[in-house]
Amino acid sequence: MITPAEPIRYLALGDSYTIGESVPASDNFPAQLFQALKDKNVPVSSYKIIARTGWTTANLKAAIETSGLKDTFNLVSLLIGVNNQYQGKSIVEYKSEFIELANRAIQFAGGKKEHVFIVSIPDYGYTPFGENNQVSISAQIKEFNAVNKQVSDSLGLKYYNITPISQRGLTEPDLVAGDGLHPSAKMYKLWVELIMQNG
Repeated sequence: MITPAEPIRYLALGDSYTIGESVPASDNFPAQLFQALKDKNVPVSSYKIIARTGWTTANLKAAIETSGLKDTFNLVSLLIGVNNQYQGKSIVEYKSEFIELANRAIQFAGGKKEHVFIVSIPDYGYTPFGENNQVSISAQIKEFNAVNKQVSDSLGLKYYNITPISQRGLTEPDLVAGDGLHPSAKMYKLWVELIMQNG
């Protein structure tokens, strides 16, 4: 994980996996990451989340524009796409909008690509909610993740593949929240450990 000269001002962009649907706000992955940095004696200042359950790339783009946010951050994360898959949106549309969002993230980071990271889409096929359609869901999530990984690589951004962690959801039920769909605080902790170890 980067250690800017100034205290970290973190912006997290995403959907339900970013706000942490079904877990306390203090247990979502941005909050846990912020705390983990603090525990490592990395100077931290603040974090802000622009995310909502159900958002697609188009929803996130619109929310960023209407937010009027002009601030510059020195750490920005982007995790988006599961709702594009769930709603049957095209992969072509996803790629186009993801490129726009990744570039927007770079702008929020003051043009410093090294301060931006992408998080892969979790595989909800390995949850009680998605179990019956696991093969189909997993295949589609894999396609969407191939796109966001390709975009991330092409822009020179750090990429964290947390999908394998999410695929432990059926064999390790405590990694899934009480709603049977979203990650638990324990799973988010594993994400943060991966990010911190591979920073």
